[in-house]
Amino acid sequence: MTVTSPAPDAPGRRPRRRTLLWAGVVVVVLAVLALLVGPRLYAASQEGRAAAPLAPASRAPAATEVPAAAPAAGTSVADGAWAVTGGTAGYRVDEVLNGQDVTVTGRTDRVTGSFTTAGGALTAGEVAVDLASVTTDSGARDAQFRRIVGVDANPAATFVLSAPVPLGGLAEVGSSVAVTLPGSLTVNGQARDVQVAATAELTGEGAVTVTGAIPVTWADHGVQAPDLAIVEVEDAGTLEFQVRATRS
Repeated sequence: MTVTSPAPDAPGRRPRRRTLLWAGVVVVVLAVLALLVGPRLYAASQEGRAAAPLAPASRAPAATEVPAAAPAAGTSVADGAWAVTGGTAGYRVDEVLNGQDVTVTGRTDRVTGSFTTAGGALTAGEVAVDLASVTTDSGARDAQFRRIVGVDANPAATFVLSAPVPLGGLAEVGSSVAVTLPGSLTVNGQARDVQVAATAELTGEGAVTVTGAIPVTWADHGVQAPDLAIVEVEDAGTLEFQVRATRS
């Protein structure tokens, strides 16, 4: 009986099994590098991409908190009804991606609402933001956002003023006052009382711009911040807005 031995590897060539082993090692190393380096590259790519916080148009350094006392006649914005005719709103939140910190901002210009002024004060106000139109730089993140804030059932976030706010000193174009707006913020169908630090500006004849930010804890509105294998979203963030209103 003749026994045939396996043909030896050709001279100068590594055995096939050893080649496959090294290929497997390379794949593992590349995968590890992707996990370790990928998030850092992503975080670096996001630097400077988060939108700047919304700021008063004039950035007036003289804006001061308005006292509770009603202003003297003729020193404040005219009485009447105002309609929101434009603006920007959205959120700001920090993410941790595999140990790398990233700040994310979502924005929309679909903002509606109305105000009423009387006796030198803001006496009523309501603003609604279309959450379904809020976008970031990632469609996947936007879809996740719409899901966790319950956009299908509650498509808008709203703020409703709950008490009058004096607007003393808001009389000339370019003037501004810092105010605190008490009210109710509703997100995901759940309302919470808030105190909103804002700046009101007379930006034109018959035009007012209100800019502010609301710190928010997502769980207060029944929203569970994502906490996945490599991505963790902070439990609190900020809702930002800048709305322009004109006399109706």
